[in-house]
Amino acid sequence: MRLTRPLAALAALALALLAALVLSGPAHAAGPAYVALGDSYSAGNGAGNYISSSGDCHRSNSAYPALWAGAHSPSSFTFAACSGAVTSDVTGSQLGGLNSSTGLVTVTIGGNDAGFSDVMTTCVTGSDSTCVNRVSQAETFVRTTLPGRLDTVYNAIRAKAPNARVVVLGYPDMYDLSAWFCVGLSSTKHQKIDEAADVLDTTTASVAAAHGFVFGDVRPTFHGHELCSGDAYLHSLVISPSWESYHPTASGHSAGYLPVLNANA
Repeated sequence: MRLTRPLAALAALALALLAALVLSGPAHAAGPAYVALGDSYSAGNGAGNYISSSGDCHRSNSAYPALWAGAHSPSSFTFAACSGAVTSDVTGSQLGGLNSSTGLVTVTIGGNDAGFSDVMTTCVTGSDSTCVNRVSQAETFVRTTLPGRLDTVYNAIRAKAPNARVVVLGYPDMYDLSAWFCVGLSSTKHQKIDEAADVLDTTTASVAAAHGFVFGDVRPTFHGHELCSGDAYLHSLVISPSWESYHPTASGHSAGYLPVLNANA
């Protein structure tokens, strides 16, 4: 039986469309343009696999921003995070990749403003009371001064990337306080350092929420993998290179940070 001309034309069109679909295969849409900002916990200091061109920023291909970009194929990826950065570094030198087309921004920042390196040095080398006093100073700074600095950063991000989803990732607790034995710092120091991490995360989460940003709490994914746990996602004191001390390992980024970003991006 012969097809009428209209039916024959429709059949030919259908076959052409089917052939085009088969030949082209499934479409893969690019992910959102992604910009990663922040300090050493964003850059990947401690994760190894460093990007040589990043110099003292110690950006790592094993850091959570690079891992997310590798898995989601964003239309563009700007890795601006840098080891040692404080809030003014973010606003002063890291925002160049942001624009109205940016779809995702991540940032971990604030620890260096509170004196993270000095706090840890004081606690490693000083007495319990010296450590507690120094951490208490940092906590006061976080509660009273850091919110204003975070406001400045978050306002600048929103101004330059008005359409982006902004995920603010926090910091893990440093020590497993349930461990019955741990070589190194005293339990008093462990408790105070973890207390400071909680203050920093609580403050950051509050400011992020006030700006309509998402806060990614990594403490649950690091739980059971803090220092003293026997399966730590963090370095303890590292002699060489010393700048890796008390930073997440590659596992800390892939199993600690990345799942939180995946859940919130």
